[in-house]
Amino acid sequence: MNRGLTLATAVLISSMAIAGTSYADSLGMNDGSQIERTLVTFDKPFDVRHLNDYHNQKTQPDPHGAAPPRTAEGVKNIQASIKANKELTKKLEAKGISVENVVNAEQAADGSITFYIR
Repeated sequence: MNRGLTLATAVLISSMAIAGTSYADSLGMNDGSQIERTLVTFDKPFDVRHLNDYHNQKTQPDPHGAAPPRTAEGVKNIQASIKANKELTKKLEAKGISVENVVNAEQAADGSITFYIR
């Protein structure tokens, strides 16, 4: 009986540890398909940064921490993922941000997201 209880406790602890890794703490967390899946159900705090020179962003990335630029298709996919999340769309609109102006998104290890807009 004691062995069974020990095993059950070990399983519980390890499953809790795995559940805690659902935050964006992997290397691929900001890859196109991963961030798109995250945006569809995202309900955590977010930040917004303006890209001052969006047209030159692809050839001259912002040295102040902006995420690497997305392809035109990547931008459309991010926007579609945001639109699929009605609550997120409402929150962005409440801050005066049109989904059509979002050109990138980057998730931090704490689960929050920074949206980059033009």
